[in-house]
Amino acid sequence: MDTPKGKLYLIPTTLGESNPLEVLPLTVRKAVEQINHYVVEHEKSARRSIQRIAPGKSQPDLHLQQLNKFTDPGEIRSFLDPCLAGFDVGIISDAGCPGIADPGAAVVALAHEMDVQVVPLVGPSSILLAMMASGMNGQKFAFHGYLPIDKRERRKEIKQLERDSKANNQAQLFIETPYRNGQLMEALLSTLLGDTRLCVAADITLPTEYIKTLTVDQWKKNKVDLHKRPTLFIIQNN
Repeated sequence: MDTPKGKLYLIPTTLGESNPLEVLPLTVRKAVEQINHYVVEHEKSARRSIQRIAPGKSQPDLHLQQLNKFTDPGEIRSFLDPCLAGFDVGIISDAGCPGIADPGAAVVALAHEMDVQVVPLVGPSSILLAMMASGMNGQKFAFHGYLPIDKRERRKEIKQLERDSKANNQAQLFIETPYRNGQLMEALLSTLLGDTRLCVAADITLPTEYIKTLTVDQWKKNKVDLHKRPTLFIIQNN
């Protein structure tokens, strides 16, 4: 008789140094307490997240596989070997929900190919939380990840996103490396039309949370320090 396959659990983590029990449901803690095999972005941050979610869990019992830009794509399939042996596996992102702007999607795709059940657990997604709080079109929106670093290319991309927003009545979301937030904010204010709405959502779920939607003209009269603060930007022109 064949051994039943384990499941692949997508385990959300906090978006910063907040109390896990304030933003994560009990189902997440129960899953972490039961699972010993994990696919993670970085071992150190994953162990810290697991410790904070389930303080009594034995760290020496953990088996962690790292999945990031340094991972050999040929190794990824083996990350699901525990599932084939009957053990559950958890994917943990550095922050937020696995598979959303996160390399864990590659493991999820393989799980479907290998007929391994995928179980997504509820937790904070900065993309959805920012959209909820923005006042923009939650029926139709697109997430673009990072914009180009080159100033000319970035300006071109910003103008295209603004045109797409107006033509399709679609909110456009994007992010930046936290230490370059100020440069992106300057580019947005110098490139977008004055009546385009811009939402800035920083430190979501943290005590320093800041979420505000203003027109570009209004933003030019307001200053906000976004340096090294995880931030989502959303634009929409109607």
